[in-house]
Amino acid sequence: MPQIHPTAIVEPGASVAPSVKIGPYCVVGPKAELGENVELFSHVVVTGRTSVGEGTRIFPFASIGHQPQDLKYKGEDSRLIIGRDNIIREQVTMNPGTSGGGMVTRIGDGCLFMVGAHVAHDCILGDHVIMANNATLAGHVRIEDYAMFGGLSAVHQFVRIGRHAMVGGVTGVERDVIPYGSVVGDRARLSGLNIIGLQRRGFAREEIQSLRTAYQMLFGNETGTFAERLEQVAKQFPDVGPVRDVLDFARAESIRGLCQPKANGGG
Repeated sequence: MPQIHPTAIVEPGASVAPSVKIGPYCVVGPKAELGENVELFSHVVVTGRTSVGEGTRIFPFASIGHQPQDLKYKGEDSRLIIGRDNIIREQVTMNPGTSGGGMVTRIGDGCLFMVGAHVAHDCILGDHVIMANNATLAGHVRIEDYAMFGGLSAVHQFVRIGRHAMVGGVTGVERDVIPYGSVVGDRARLSGLNIIGLQRRGFAREEIQSLRTAYQMLFGNETGTFAERLEQVAKQFPDVGPVRDVLDFARAESIRGLCQPKANGGG
């Protein structure tokens, strides 16, 4: 049976796996689903059509699944889907989707959300994303695997953040960030590549060097148009996975456009 503290409220209709632990003063709404080995420590609210995947741990005063902070929201029965083995720390807020964004907010597996982080409506996050204290995502943001966000950073609605990208602390991101890119600044500018992150995650030296060269070709000079430089990089590095990731990301449809360096130069 689930371990449910006497002061907790689990409303009729909630789906709670047998191995769930629910601490003092938590509230679980009637449409919520808690998977195996989920733990709510205390004073946690999980409500709405929210599903929490196996092994996820949620710390005190987190608010998970309350209606979006969107004036266009009219009570539609949207969802918040949280994957497996996530850590959701104190005072984190996550909202479900809206009819204007596909009706779902989705969190991948193995992510870490530190104190006060916010995931708004219709965001889609991959696996192993890290958001430091008070990092915030506006609506409709797309985050790929292993992206990292420094404390007090903020991402504008509809922005895309590529895999293994690094957003510095106190950085406002208004444009898309390429995979493996690093951005900093009051208004984010591309400052180079997340080389330390690539090394820590075991990327081969040859892959990193190819990525460095591709970055220089794309952002380190003004020869030709950006589209022409993309083609040059594609011809020079047809079989390098990380370079293909950058090219595919840059060619994909974008509402915001790409973050660029403050001035031409390497990374």
